Amino acid sequence: MANVFGATSTTEDVLSGVNLQGKRILVTGVSAGLGIETARALAAHGAQVVGAARDLTKAEAATAQVRTDAAASGGSFGLVELDLASLKSVRACADGLLAKGEPFDVVIANAGVMATPFGHTADGFETQFGTNHLGHFVFVNRIAPLIGSGGRLVDLSSSGHRFANVDLDDPNFERTPYDPFVAYGRSKTANILFAVAFDQRHRGRGVRAAAVHPGGIQTELARHMDPSHLQAMVDQMSKQLEAEGKGPFQFKTVPQGAATSVWAGVVASAGEIGGQYCENCHVGKIVSDDVTISAISEGVRGYALDPNNAEALWKKSEEMVGESFSDQPLAMKFH
Repeated sequence: MANVFGATSTTEDVLSGVNLQGKRILVTGVSAGLGIETARALAAHGAQVVGAARDLTKAEAATAQVRTDAAASGGSFGLVELDLASLKSVRACADGLLAKGEPFDVVIANAGVMATPFGHTADGFETQFGTNHLGHFVFVNRIAPLIGSGGRLVDLSSSGHRFANVDLDDPNFERTPYDPFVAYGRSKTANILFAVAFDQRHRGRGVRAAAVHPGGIQTELARHMDPSHLQAMVDQMSKQLEAEGKGPFQFKTVPQGAATSVWAGVVASAGEIGGQYCENCHVGKIVSDDVTISAISEGVRGYALDPNNAEALWKKSEEMVGESFSDQPLAMKFH
């Protein structure tokens, strides 16, 4: 009998009775917010968790509870350095993991930035597209041979993907006026499309990929936003809910926000989530472009799951990073 989870389910609800001993799981972005809780919940259920972070000193301090919970349950937790805004760092981290050759059952691409001022990564990509998409694109593809049959990739996206489709003609805003939320939307659409294309490439060997929208949570992710702008958005959502006869908007707690990542990674069936967009611990439905959806309604735009769009983005991404992943060795042989 499958449990039915929803918007208010927490990581502990989702993992109730689940033993993850013997599973190795990689989580990016473990120095704040959802990444810490995702790593903690998995390690607390016995998984061997490898956390990736740009600032190891910050991550070390932020994950003390993760280590405590891991030790109490036979799990483990370790850190690797990964700066997604630098392909040099991305490649070095991936090479280190490949050299060790230890397989992963699940990779959760959780790290990201939101609504940043206009800027560029070390490699000259627009900050949000470069960090949220291209950094993970190179990292995950490079370590893909470590993900064995039955493994999964969970790529964190957002309902913010509805702000914009990807723009493959001008990914770095060289000709388009920069808008922080349009840039965020493009990068989050790219996260979904990457999951779609990765799933297509690897499902034949039993590896599936899904994108996840964690919900509205107050984390460090919003640090670039003007607090009054954030409050105005919250007021607008509450007003809309009131019009529908519902109570005011409430942010999810961090354990509620991390629940969908954990659900898609280790609880849901692979066939259910493969190549899909998940939210509130279920698979999201496509909402056509002519239907207005607010920040609080569910649904995914069709362009974000379009396989042709996903292939075009894959090719453009390879071109941008100067690396091809179309004919990579699919899996390492583990003994």
